[in-house]
Amino acid sequence: MMRNESIPASLAKATSRNPLITTIFTADPSAHVWEDGKVYIYASHDMDPARGCDLMDRYHVFSSEDMVNWVDEGEILRSEDVAWGRPEGGFMWAPDCAYKNGVYYFYYPHPSGSNWNDTWKIGVATSEKPASGFTDQGYIPGLGGFALIDPCVFVDEDDRAYMYYGGGSRCEGGELNEDMVSINGEMREMLGLEDFHEAAWVFKREGLYYLTYADNLEGNNRMRYATSEHPLGPWTYRGIFLEPTGCSTTHGSVAQFKGQWYLFYHNQDISGEGNLRSICIDYLYFNEDGSIRTVVQTKEGVHPVGAAPTSEPYSQSYPAAVTSVGGGATLETNVQGTQVVAGLHAEGSYCEFQGVDGGQGGRAAVHIRYATEERLAKLNLKVNGEDHSFINALFTGSEQDNIGNASITVVLKPGEDNCIRFTGGHGELSVESITVIPFAD
Repeated sequence: MMRNESIPASLAKATSRNPLITTIFTADPSAHVWEDGKVYIYASHDMDPARGCDLMDRYHVFSSEDMVNWVDEGEILRSEDVAWGRPEGGFMWAPDCAYKNGVYYFYYPHPSGSNWNDTWKIGVATSEKPASGFTDQGYIPGLGGFALIDPCVFVDEDDRAYMYYGGGSRCEGGELNEDMVSINGEMREMLGLEDFHEAAWVFKREGLYYLTYADNLEGNNRMRYATSEHPLGPWTYRGIFLEPTGCSTTHGSVAQFKGQWYLFYHNQDISGEGNLRSICIDYLYFNEDGSIRTVVQTKEGVHPVGAAPTSEPYSQSYPAAVTSVGGGATLETNVQGTQVVAGLHAEGSYCEFQGVDGGQGGRAAVHIRYATEERLAKLNLKVNGEDHSFINALFTGSEQDNIGNASITVVLKPGEDNCIRFTGGHGELSVESITVIPFAD
């Protein structure tokens, strides 16, 4: 049950593939390229099993050096971290992030009371790092009156920052003060948007400002856009550039990385459920007049920009051996002569890895090698007794083909006193091994 190979190298891909993130369900990707030369996706997290959109929680961040090989940077904020938030938790909807004066500002919508639909706020958490160490700073004061969801923050070339948000057919925008947590003056409605629903996103190209958003097409939103010569409009409607993705919602972002423009969006290809979504990437192209061409949605995704990364944010890898199985799970030897945990389809079946080395403690990537004939099987993950929802295991060809890899970043205690437990009962699969790789920071 042990492997000592380089997990990141073994996971290198020829293209990014869509959906991009398969281990957990993610949606509403906000993509940014920071000064360290990496692209980061700040995504909402559809907790599994879903119950509408009310259980969304535990934001994760993903990073890449080449647009193809992505690192789960781990969870950066959950509802329990928000002292002013809804006591029942959940409702951690589409976020965004901005960088200014050495600080990363993470913006997220969250209700402040049990009556969630009438108590939305825009919360702000800050860190000196792009994907860890965030601490909640409260919410932006003075906002209200309609749906305070889907915040987007755009920092212009002159270092002035602007916030946009909205739902229910109304989009508002305004300038942020230098502190990035208060509004300079008042928010105002963004005029000129045709059939606005939600999911505002603003970027700039060749001196022209673009505002993209989801429309109101019933049951299958599209993405539209408008342009302006000023970050707060008025806007000129330009058309539809993303047709329905097969999901009842749509939400995306646009970013340029190493000279190429990309669209980040979500669909429901893995789950078939509109509340269990998965983020995707495809190329974005412009015409000579600045208009956006219709984005071609693909299964392949995008090709790498340059060579695969040679450095990883990890220190040393620790292969872990299974210490116990039960509930119908058994240790068996497959046709390749590899020992695997089988029988994980049974209700209550489990396998447990005790004495897992967490290094110095903190973030650690857990790589799971598995096989399944199911289109989608799942394992419930607990780390030191804490429930991390479900891990997705996608079709590998057969239960004898241990070529499936799932990866999630969790927090471990220092030393060899960590327990990782997988519970089955959600599809037939076998687990060959896990490898734990603590982050260097």
